[in-house]
Amino acid sequence: MIQEITISGLDELLPLLTEQEYRPDLNRNRSSFLYRGMPNSSFKMTTSLRRNCKDLQQTLEPAILENFAKYAIHDDPSIGGSVWRQMILGQHHGLPTRLLDWTHSALVGLHFAMSEENNEDLDAHDCMVWRIDMAEMVSLLPENYQQLVNRKSSTIFSVDMLREITGNSLVQYDRDMKDSAMVIIEPPSVNSRIINQYSFFAVVPTDLTDIEGFLDSHTTRTVKYIIPKELRWRVRDMLDQLNMSERIVYPGLDGLSKWISRHYYVKGQVPPHDGL
Repeated sequence: MIQEITISGLDELLPLLTEQEYRPDLNRNRSSFLYRGMPNSSFKMTTSLRRNCKDLQQTLEPAILENFAKYAIHDDPSIGGSVWRQMILGQHHGLPTRLLDWTHSALVGLHFAMSEENNEDLDAHDCMVWRIDMAEMVSLLPENYQQLVNRKSSTIFSVDMLREITGNSLVQYDRDMKDSAMVIIEPPSVNSRIINQYSFFAVVPTDLTDIEGFLDSHTTRTVKYIIPKELRWRVRDMLDQLNMSERIVYPGLDGLSKWISRHYYVKGQVPPHDGL
């Protein structure tokens, strides 16, 4: 079941930012949570492949990946033999894929919830941050997937592990997952954006068309944090003070320009100066 929590003040964000559990075996605090920030609380979770190809996703996905690999192999020769690497590289460059972005950082999740293409929309609607539990997601996987990840003493898959267990086959993956499970994968650090965003991906199987319905039916630790529109600018300013901004999550001149543009955005009417 999905738990919904509405944040009414900055102090109520503290549990979101500090939710770690004590591990007696390590004598340390660790978090198994992943976060996904979305700028509008009315948005539904769906992959770019589903939005782009609708009900033809299963038919068109192989052609999309094959054509991407055919032309992109000049830039990254390693993608030729792995559909999973093709997806990850393609996702980074805007290719429609079945991957759904997540982050291990609550701050990064909040950043994306507080981001708009048009700054005027920042106080136009509520936003949200989703939280899922990696260990819980592993518990839903088929037994052979659980055995593999347990052998690695992990709660997360790598592209090599996914390739090993599926034989690099999307058909096999869909057959294994059906509509009742999905693998969380940690991508290789192929660029600084993946590193800075502390990125993870959910590999959504073709039959899992209702991601939120799946989380509501199959999980107990999923949380949807709602941040009201009246609070968004305040949270946005706090994140800037904490050095969580476009220039961090999008390293390079594009991210720098986005950050500067928003930093100097004039909010509301500017009162006239004396003498003008």
